[in-house]
Amino acid sequence: MLRNTAGIDAGGSLIKMVYQENGRMHFKKFPINEQDSAISWLKLSVPSLTVSLTGGKSSIIQKKFFPDSVIIPEFQATCEGTRFLLEAENKSIGDNYLIVNIGTGTSWHVVKGDRVERILGSGIGGGTFTGLGSLLTKVRGYRQLTCLAEEGNKSNVDLMVKDIYESAESPVNGELTAANFAKGIRLNPSEADRMASLSNMIAETIVLLTSQAATIHQIKSAVIIGSATAGNNPLRQALESYMNMVGVIPVFLEKGEYCGAIGAHLSV
Repeated sequence: MLRNTAGIDAGGSLIKMVYQENGRMHFKKFPINEQDSAISWLKLSVPSLTVSLTGGKSSIIQKKFFPDSVIIPEFQATCEGTRFLLEAENKSIGDNYLIVNIGTGTSWHVVKGDRVERILGSGIGGGTFTGLGSLLTKVRGYRQLTCLAEEGNKSNVDLMVKDIYESAESPVNGELTAANFAKGIRLNPSEADRMASLSNMIAETIVLLTSQAATIHQIKSAVIIGSATAGNNPLRQALESYMNMVGVIPVFLEKGEYCGAIGAHLSV
C-alpha cells in the first residue's frame, strides 16, 4: 500500500507543500500568515501523512503539528528539488550550473557535478517587490502589484542611457538603465510606472550578481527558481532579457517555486 507523504517548505513569505496521495504528486501554496489553516487543511485532506520539513519556519511547524517529522537543511532541499525538476521537466543543461533562488530574498548556489556550494545571498528579491511596492503604491497584494508593473513604463522613473546621450551616439544600448529611480517625481510617474521601475531594478541587480558569479565559476547556465517569478511576467521577462545580454543562459522551471518542498519530500 502506498504511503501518503509530504514535503513542506515554510519560508519568509509563503508555505509551499508537495504531497503525494495514491502515488500522485500535488502542489499547494499559502501565505505564511495562513500556516495554521494551511496545515489543518493538509492534515484533513490527506490523513496519515509522513512529513519532512524545510525552510526558516520549519521548526515552528514541527513543534506545533508534526513532532515526528524530519527537518532538512534549506539549501540541501532546494538543490535536491532543482535536480529532480531538471530531470522531470527534461531540461538538459549539463552538470555545471548556477541555481538562482529568488524567494523573499535571493540566494545563489554553484553546482559542479555532485558538489553544491552556496556562494552568495542578497536581500533583493520577492520581499523587496511586495514590501517596497506597498510603500511606492497604495496596493498591497502581490498579484495586483505584478499587474501594475506590467502596465507601467520604467523610463518615466528611471534615467536611461539615451536620456544622458540624447542625440549623441551612445557607447552602450540606449535602452539600458543609467540610474534607477533617478527621475524621481519630475515626470509625475504613475503607480504602474513605479512598479515597472522597481521590477526592473530587482531584475538588473539579480542579473548583475548572477553574471559575476557565472564569470568567477566559469558557468554558462543559471537555473532560476523561487516564488518571486511565479506569475510575475515583467520580472521573468526582464531576467531572461538581461541574462541573454550578459551571456548567461537562463533556465526556468515550471514548478521552480516548489524546489525546497520537493527536496524535503524526496527525503521522506
